[in-house]
Amino acid sequence: MTSDPTVLVAGDTLVDFVPERPGPPSDAGGYQPKFGGSGANVALALDRIGASPLFWTRLAADDFGDFLRSHLDDSTIPDEFVVPDPDARTTLAVVTHDESGDRSFTFYREDGADTRLQTGTVPDETLDAVSWVHTTGVTESVEPSRSATLELQARASERCTVSLDPNWRPELWESHHEFRAVIRGSLEAVDVVKATPEDLAAAGFERDDPEQLARDVVDHGPHTVVLTMGDEGALCYGTDVSPVAGLGRHPGYDVDVVDTTGAGDAFLAAFIAALTNGVRDAEDALSLANAAGAVATTQAGAVSALTGFEQIRQFHDEIPWAV
Repeated sequence: MTSDPTVLVAGDTLVDFVPERPGPPSDAGGYQPKFGGSGANVALALDRIGASPLFWTRLAADDFGDFLRSHLDDSTIPDEFVVPDPDARTTLAVVTHDESGDRSFTFYREDGADTRLQTGTVPDETLDAVSWVHTTGVTESVEPSRSATLELQARASERCTVSLDPNWRPELWESHHEFRAVIRGSLEAVDVVKATPEDLAAAGFERDDPEQLARDVVDHGPHTVVLTMGDEGALCYGTDVSPVAGLGRHPGYDVDVVDTTGAGDAFLAAFIAALTNGVRDAEDALSLANAAGAVATTQAGAVSALTGFEQIRQFHDEIPWAV
């Protein structure tokens, strides 16, 4: 098991309101509040699979903020960079499911704590002590969190591996053009991009061939690109300086899908855990990542079903950090 955190996750923490049934709100049968957020899901998933990270986020001092803090308090994630914000509200995301478990979001974000990250919160000494910093496009969507995230990426890129999940959510951005400009502009400071083809299309990278799509992104700075493609599994492409150099594919696993919310975040958490614990085979890393993502889809809520690394073993026997 990982003792001292080697990963810092920076990002949003919010409440997902998850419906009891698929369909529009009139057919949903009620909603349950669940722990959520692009950054928060990755951090909590890392903790649940035995690779607890540092986590930089902000929490409002309202009842929803207390709800979110209770989940972090139940984890082994240090609270050093979990910043209280008495002047903020908790961002809320109302989830709508279709019959396949896929989802869409409506956000209530005015004065949200996730929009108020401040530059300089994470000192250089912390960045010197970790080997990986993960960031999300959610906090790049609005100021001052955008500047804080970009500044963290720039400082971290001189010290360790930096990853980015663009996480295209059109409701969070002023325009499609803004998303493209910000995401493409941040790629110089990013080593690893995990995205869907839809994320990359929104950022101006459009190819029918996923391998060529990954190569196009690599041409803009990152040395590794990981594509999650739903029923088609996942692909990883790395340059010669990537820890998983070359091309790897994995078809994914068949499970009874209840809710796809957070599946990509669980996938990414296991991928990061794999690489920071010495996995150097792309297909092996993708197998571990797909296993975590598959488990995460079997219950409502982003990481509700992912409660330990033992669940990954039903798909992948060897877990290098679970010793």
